[in-house]
Amino acid sequence: MLDLKTAPTRHADVRYLEGGAGDPLVYFHGAGGMTPDDPLLVALAENHHVFAPYLPGYGETEDCPALRDMLDYTLLGWDLVRAFGLTDPILVGHSMGGMIAAEMAAVAPNDVSRLALIAPAGLWLEDHPIPDMFTLLPYELPAYLFHDVEAGTKLLTAGLKLDDPQFLQDYLVRNARQLGMAGKLLFPIPERGLAQRLYRITSRTVIVWGESDRMIPPVYGPAFEAGIAGARLVNIPEAGHMVTLENPAAIAEAVASLA
Repeated sequence: MLDLKTAPTRHADVRYLEGGAGDPLVYFHGAGGMTPDDPLLVALAENHHVFAPYLPGYGETEDCPALRDMLDYTLLGWDLVRAFGLTDPILVGHSMGGMIAAEMAAVAPNDVSRLALIAPAGLWLEDHPIPDMFTLLPYELPAYLFHDVEAGTKLLTAGLKLDDPQFLQDYLVRNARQLGMAGKLLFPIPERGLAQRLYRITSRTVIVWGESDRMIPPVYGPAFEAGIAGARLVNIPEAGHMVTLENPAAIAEAVASLA
């Protein structure tokens, strides 16, 4: 388990998880957030010094109305790198977090030499539209997120206390906060012009995709690969969008290949 700490930035005091030893690595979570015992963070911390910020509205990081758009969150990412006291860390991001990491690498190509994108958002292919996550009901999510839908359902519902009014209230408030932040980058579609900036990325890049991903279809993998010079695409069988939970070891191996 990683330690919970606080990093002050201009707009927010960001709570983050830190642990492990090795080359510094900054991880940006997806719209579903993360936990201190997140299997991917644990796997990455075996060979890296991991810094994993809770984006505003997630975990114990407060909402931040001053952060309004993609550029604001991109700059927040670099503010956090500076607050962590790092130079040229490995940037890793999943889904929404992958979108942020890619934008960071595009706006500051000389400041990052290694980049890992896990089923990143940020592109839009007209022939392969991405489902609107904001309209999906909770019981529909596992089929979009997991290869093993039954196991995914158990993961998503573990710890839910549906007969506890206080738990339900806290859950709904937390969910609203998270969706409010995610909506700034992903609503109405998860596209903010990244396709026009991918060419600026010069880092060694690995792109990881679960072959059963129904949230962001695997066809987006080759699109990212084509847009980033020298990028390498790794497809993970029997894994969906939450490949971070279904096969964290494969992601850690892909990240290690950047060394």
